[in-house]
Amino acid sequence: MFKTIKNALKTPEIRKKLWYTFILIVIFRLGCYITVPGVNAVSLSKLMGDTSSSLVGLIDIVSGGAFSNFSIFAMSITPYITASIVIQLLGMVIPSLEKLTKEGGETGKQKINKYTKMLTIVLALVEGIGVYLSYKSTGVFVDNSFLTGFIVVIGFMAGTSLLMWLGEQITNKGIGNGISLIIFVGIISRLSSVIATMYKLIVTSDGFSTVGFLTALAIIVGSIILIAAVVYMQIAERRIPVQYSKKVVGRKMVGAQNTNIPLKLAMAGVMPIIFASSFLTFPAMIIQIFKSDIATSTGFWSVIYKFSLATSSSNVGWGYTIVNAIIYLLLIIGFTFFYTYAMMNPAEISSNIKKNGGFIPGIRAGKPTTEYLSSVISKLTLFGGFYLAIIAILPMLLRFTNLNIAFGGTAILIVVGVALETMQQLESQLVMRHYKGFLE
Repeated sequence: MFKTIKNALKTPEIRKKLWYTFILIVIFRLGCYITVPGVNAVSLSKLMGDTSSSLVGLIDIVSGGAFSNFSIFAMSITPYITASIVIQLLGMVIPSLEKLTKEGGETGKQKINKYTKMLTIVLALVEGIGVYLSYKSTGVFVDNSFLTGFIVVIGFMAGTSLLMWLGEQITNKGIGNGISLIIFVGIISRLSSVIATMYKLIVTSDGFSTVGFLTALAIIVGSIILIAAVVYMQIAERRIPVQYSKKVVGRKMVGAQNTNIPLKLAMAGVMPIIFASSFLTFPAMIIQIFKSDIATSTGFWSVIYKFSLATSSSNVGWGYTIVNAIIYLLLIIGFTFFYTYAMMNPAEISSNIKKNGGFIPGIRAGKPTTEYLSSVISKLTLFGGFYLAIIAILPMLLRFTNLNIAFGGTAILIVVGVALETMQQLESQLVMRHYKGFLE
């Protein structure tokens, strides 16, 4: 990894891209501390004293602390992610969108991107209004006038639009996927709070804590093991051999070729976790908007709120946490199957192999190939679903330490995934330029 970075820095073009990416990331981090107009900083500081054990924490981790500061980037890039997911789902059921996705080429991609951006603005507006209504009665804002609310909501929406633009610029002119890097940097920026929490475990008001030290040591060792496991799972793949028979191309006879279909163990990536988490926490967010005192209330809506909140909060009973964890696990597995088969159609792969004169050794072309691919993908998806579910549920098991949620398995999965993706892009660009030092 270090050799790759060293070689990249020696290449003027790549070095320029790296500096460009770095500058835009710095702009993002500075924006996280620019509070929107109309916010009472003193009241905000008191209210957001501890975000690690509330619904706020889930949003705050992704935004890199921007939400707890009520900055212009408080909404983070989540409206764009949600919009992308919605457009993808609509592309499966609306023929015109499906045609644009599959056959539209560059023009189709531009139109899809335009629709995604438009939907992002709408979602950012809705979420901004929801946040304002949720905190309107808490004294966070200087007053409750329409003008203040308008400025706050517009500030949130403008911040999301700017973040979307920054992500796009990084993708086009920098290194790596811009949206992923923004989330990556947001999570990494919260590492300091994790270190502070672990320090408090070791050094208490009574002095050095042996139990706290052993707990912190166990967490560090466990994290290293978890990172190693995530790296292994991210790069692991099942290769299905494919043979192509001899064929005439022009006046030449092209010989038989042997290749393979690489199927990753975790094909869906982190998307099923994002889907399931959004699905479970959505009721709590809606209830909180219309019932600001829900945290201290009792009754039916309080039960639903606590159950929904159990995904991201430790301030609920273990009963809520256990039930939520079970449903969370099932949802992740279900979304893993949904997202995998949305990206990879066994019938389409089988058809392409047959059209190009290929076959899987020992498997007949056509329907038998489709059935074989479906069987392999189903097994890999089931394994990948359980893997993602275990990673996602780990923070619930670590709550006895009061450790910040940023240290959870989902965050590690995102960080490792983005880091590997960025390094692979660096390596591919070095290979494209035939960099001798890298190839040796």
